[in-house]
Amino acid sequence: MILRDVTDADLPIFFEHQRDPEAQRMAAFPAREHDAFMTHWRTRVLIPENVTRTIVVDGRVVGYVGSWGQDGRRFVAYWVGREHWGKGMATQALSKFLEHERVRPLHAWVAVHNTGSIRVLEKCGFRKEAHENPPGEDGVEEVLMSLESSPRGENNPR
Repeated sequence: MILRDVTDADLPIFFEHQRDPEAQRMAAFPAREHDAFMTHWRTRVLIPENVTRTIVVDGRVVGYVGSWGQDGRRFVAYWVGREHWGKGMATQALSKFLEHERVRPLHAWVAVHNTGSIRVLEKCGFRKEAHENPPGEDGVEEVLMSLESSPRGENNPR
């Protein structure tokens, strides 16, 4: 597995991943239409203050992992195409990403029903911090997970 910079050729693959109904249900995140998706990635995701990497396994793009600042915190997210679920790729990618994204604490919101993603985060050292109460307008209950220290015990080395 390698993590590399995102290219324009990756975006159509990411677009298709986010259109998968089961992936949407698990992530509790609705798909964007093509133009809105491309605009979001080009103007909100692929900007210098964010760190976003494409996950490549055996020469094939399987997803992405990234981090960004929001509301005074640093967040992380990842998405792996459903055909690659259950193979440990999300855990491996996030673990590898955390070797380079060294800002701590690092946070992730995850839908409570997405036990697979919660497990990925736990394997990478994240712990449950708080439940969002009440559930959001969409009825989805989420848990905030946090990684408090870097692998070498450093905080905010940036």
